[in-house]
Amino acid sequence: MQSLLKFITCGSVDDGKSTLIGHMLYDAKLLFADQEKALLLDSKVGSAGGEIDYSLLLDGLMAEREQGITIDVAYRYFTTEKRSFIVADTPGHEEYTRNMAVGASFADLAVILVDASQGLLIQTKRHTRICALMGIKHVVFTVNKMDIVDYSRQVFDELKADIENMIQEFDFDSVKIIPVSATKGDNLTVPSENMEWYTGQTLLDYLENIQVDEDDKEKEFILPVQRVCRPDRTFRGFQGQVSSGQISVGDEIIAYPSRERAKVKGILVTDREEQTAYKGQAVNISLDREVDVSRGCVLSSDENITLSNMFTATILWMDDMEMLEGKNYYLKLGTKMIPATIMKIKYQIDVNEGSRLTAKKLKKNEIACCDIAISDKIVIDKFKNNRDIGSFILIDRVTNMTSACGIVEHTLRRSENVVWQQMDITRANRASQKSQKPKTIWFTGLSGAGKSTLANEIEKRLYAAGRHTMVLDGDNLRMGINKNLGFDETDRIENIRRTAEICKLMNDAGLIVLTSLVSPYEKDRQNARQIIGENDFIEVYVNTSLDTCEKRDVKGLYKKARNHQIPNFTGISSDYEPPVNPDIVVNTEGRTVEEAVAFLLKELNARL
Repeated sequence: MQSLLKFITCGSVDDGKSTLIGHMLYDAKLLFADQEKALLLDSKVGSAGGEIDYSLLLDGLMAEREQGITIDVAYRYFTTEKRSFIVADTPGHEEYTRNMAVGASFADLAVILVDASQGLLIQTKRHTRICALMGIKHVVFTVNKMDIVDYSRQVFDELKADIENMIQEFDFDSVKIIPVSATKGDNLTVPSENMEWYTGQTLLDYLENIQVDEDDKEKEFILPVQRVCRPDRTFRGFQGQVSSGQISVGDEIIAYPSRERAKVKGILVTDREEQTAYKGQAVNISLDREVDVSRGCVLSSDENITLSNMFTATILWMDDMEMLEGKNYYLKLGTKMIPATIMKIKYQIDVNEGSRLTAKKLKKNEIACCDIAISDKIVIDKFKNNRDIGSFILIDRVTNMTSACGIVEHTLRRSENVVWQQMDITRANRASQKSQKPKTIWFTGLSGAGKSTLANEIEKRLYAAGRHTMVLDGDNLRMGINKNLGFDETDRIENIRRTAEICKLMNDAGLIVLTSLVSPYEKDRQNARQIIGENDFIEVYVNTSLDTCEKRDVKGLYKKARNHQIPNFTGISSDYEPPVNPDIVVNTEGRTVEEAVAFLLKELNARL
């Protein structure tokens, strides 16, 4: 059976990636007759001056052909006498770096193009770094457009030295540097007569013979569970793709995170019963006893597998929105989807030099090392040990945008050494003692909307009724525990997070907590709801117009904001995002305080 090589082409824009692959396929006679005919016909109406435009074999989108650039990843399958290939032709433009990262995530080898007339560009270096980030261990640098520099050996030698200097910081297993001309076909499938000074392999010959397969026999068996299959009461199987190692009928496995043990009763590969399954196979495994396993769990033969809820990772930021410390996302690692928070940006990595820079936020296409916390302990391993449970993506919780991709560098010891201490007196005991349901009533709205007034009046009524309460006012918190926080977006996020954690502790004490904060961003309020708990969080939107709030201007803040004395003031120089689906909405315009309080008490009594 022929081995399969999955590789990508990448590099800066207009370096000739699509042309290189197209010409190689054409010269190697790996095209169907209709593909060759369509290529010749399309080239006549293109911009190649009557010559064959080999890039048309891969650039299929109309926008790609109009602009002469690659936008989306183009996958092509082809086979020679020696091996089979899947190639992902990835875009070089900075705007489409995320598309390039998607292509790199599947590849075993990268063909990185360098324009001989331009040298190493920033995007070339960025793509090299992303290839290393995605775990690609084998790289071929093709110095393209040698025809433009008259096939100069000196130019090639200088670029070769630059490339060798650049890759010193990366842990590639193999690196090959080949001078080529994608348009003329030099050194693609046959040795170039124009570069007799180069005596190495052609690109196709090198790709046909390089060995990229790792010896996986000694690694422990790992299977991230994709689906629990139960067609009837007689069968319960766990489906997924074997991530590493192998498993046989009769072997003992451990289910994580429950750590229950069982033996393999049967293995199905598609519809065939097998005695053994190997890495890369999609399997359905049944066990000899019932264990607590669902999607996102992991079956493994490793007794020392890591469970953690905090880790350090290197990420590539791909969202148009900036990444800020403290923001909450969904993290997808293996088959597990779980809420996650970027706790800290340890440093940003300079794409050009590889140096470490201080940063509090990331922009699109920037790379950084971060500490990440997730809501529960899951199976995590270093990326260099296992790609499937060592790599992840971050998903925006509101837009569902894939915001980042990343790899796990290592887990944080504090996640293993710090354990929640269970007490004999529980939250339920404290709530029962106070004869009430602990809740957090979260008042949000513009400054001057009436949040603090309503929270104060509501607490007075609840206190008179014998309820045990506590008001957390935003200004009061900023004079104490949040004194060190400002009003930029990063500090606002941290302000909400700390407040939510305090509310949770006070709810655990059995108290009803009323918070009065502007809390302008929907994401942060959702994060607070998650920290406190869906069933314990009551969001009250004090819906008062900006005009009314500004007329009240009890603290004189709007006047200062209009005079540019207060930057980042919500409603004036900073946005307020109204709640999408609040639990209670109260409008204080045209209502007295007593009327608004009466309305709120009626709504709250049903929830308290």
